[in-house]
Amino acid sequence: MPARPFRLSPSHQVALSFLLLIATGTGLLLVPAATPPGAPLSVVDALFTATSAACVTGLAVRDTGSGFTPFGQGVILALIQIGGLGIMTLSLAVFTLGGRLSLGRLSLVEQTLAGTGDVEIRALLRLVFLSTLAIEAAGAILLWAAWAGPLGAVDALWPALFHAVSAFCNAGFALWGDSLTRFAGSAATQLVVMALVVAGGLGFLVLHELATRGRRRLGLHAKLVLAVSGLLALVGTILLLALERGTSFAPLSPSERLLAAGFQSVSARTAGFNTVDIALLSPASLWLLMGLMLVGGSPGSCAGGIKTTTAAILAATTRARLLGRQHVNLFYRTLPPRLVQTAFALTTLALVSIALGLFALLVLEGEAIRAGRISVLDLLFETVSALGTVGLSTGATAELGPASRLVVSLLMFAGRVGPLTLAAVVVGDAAPGGWRHPEEKVMVG
Repeated sequence: MPARPFRLSPSHQVALSFLLLIATGTGLLLVPAATPPGAPLSVVDALFTATSAACVTGLAVRDTGSGFTPFGQGVILALIQIGGLGIMTLSLAVFTLGGRLSLGRLSLVEQTLAGTGDVEIRALLRLVFLSTLAIEAAGAILLWAAWAGPLGAVDALWPALFHAVSAFCNAGFALWGDSLTRFAGSAATQLVVMALVVAGGLGFLVLHELATRGRRRLGLHAKLVLAVSGLLALVGTILLLALERGTSFAPLSPSERLLAAGFQSVSARTAGFNTVDIALLSPASLWLLMGLMLVGGSPGSCAGGIKTTTAAILAATTRARLLGRQHVNLFYRTLPPRLVQTAFALTTLALVSIALGLFALLVLEGEAIRAGRISVLDLLFETVSALGTVGLSTGATAELGPASRLVVSLLMFAGRVGPLTLAAVVVGDAAPGGWRHPEEKVMVG
């Protein structure tokens, strides 16, 4: 009997593709042309930067603008673009231009972009690339118009393109060491970046529905994404205004405070840009931002986190159980039990990853903590930011040792690939067989 050919599962293909992308980016960033003369990257820092860019996180060990040459910045931007769309999506989309999709490839794209088969995949792929190019181009033009005055018409071209792509891909990489704090008074800059971040974080399936159906015929997925995204942005803005009004927002005018609160609330959902110094925020605000980072964006988007739909399912399930209801309902639809189980499994994996990552950093950075260079809250914030592929930091990234940077790199990789891998496992066919033992109750709560 001939041996069965070895085939990688879709989840393994996704993971290996990102590993290959990270390895390629690491090699390119180690090329002398990628960094200024006399300031080469170490292997660990090159790996960290490549992982952060490919996983669209934004954590950086050196300033992107002054620490890299135009070639190095171009490598980072390419990693952001490819990582944001998903390298498997890119390769499969190119493949579909000349032939048919196999069932395995079709399943992989559906899991990566949508998590459901209720979509015409070729139309979705077309939407992904056309909408990405159109939105990033529009964002670059608007940012150039806002920056042509202060930066100069020519000098504003590259920053406008770089930040438009970084914002839409929810990467958070900026060409300035202070991120976008220099534009704290620029409503045009912040509104454009916020619009790009929101568009990149909604998910391609939602964009597909908005483009083809209209508001009255939106499916449950799109309704949940839009409702939860709007609610989180609103609640985050209100709470940040209340918490920081007399502290970090004190030097700002009332309109600038509102804009700063809204920008940080939206950006914390996995974009990673900031217009105020994150290190100056109160501990309560940092906890709020960590909650937003944990939820993240929406499935099938450039964003990370457990996703808005997962948060909605958790809330609806908790409410149903407290009311003694057997089924979980949202927007007059009943959720399949398997979907509820997936949401809880994904959240559990995220929380366990945060706990293990924080524990590792506490062990590795114990001396820095005792010396007062880093606090436990800083490390927790860094851990959540890495797993949520956000990129916000209180300044701890530069203080981390090589081993800790490898831990953070692993968290970024897990945050980007982990949800996709779990989705691929869950969406696939259930394993046959399995044992069922006698039931017995235990006390809970």
